[in-house]
Amino acid sequence: MRGQWRKLLTLAARDSVLVALTLWLWAGPPAGIPMAVLAALATTLVGYLAHEWGHLAGCLVGGARFELPAHPFASPFLFKFDRSSSRPQFFAMALGGFAASILTVAVLLWLLPWDALAGQVALALVGLGVGATLAIEVPEFLRVWRGAPLPDGAAFVSGDKP
Repeated sequence: MRGQWRKLLTLAARDSVLVALTLWLWAGPPAGIPMAVLAALATTLVGYLAHEWGHLAGCLVGGARFELPAHPFASPFLFKFDRSSSRPQFFAMALGGFAASILTVAVLLWLLPWDALAGQVALALVGLGVGATLAIEVPEFLRVWRGAPLPDGAAFVSGDKP
């Protein structure tokens, strides 16, 4: 985390603006199909960001190493997990994202209007996102749980850097 506080604050400001925009879109019932779709897409993006912040919270709680992007829009991921971190730190990171997703879905199911187009589209898109998490992240988690090495890919860095 050393030297990354400014980047983290920049990402937090970026995501706070996106949350504020989403709340503004829902302040009154989204009028018309374009606004309903925009509100649903913004809600889905906020759900994705909540999932990513959950992963980062897991890293922080577990003491894992990670790398933040150089610029707020440089990567679709909030951060990259450093593979030099331990297996328990990997599990903390992964479980943080899962927990954030569960909490986000529960909040959206409680708050979104099920009878409005925007609510229905948002719930469907968030459901697809949760399905993607189940299809992509859970098998990786289980492989590592069973003894496989930590994953390597777009959301990971090699750990070669000091």
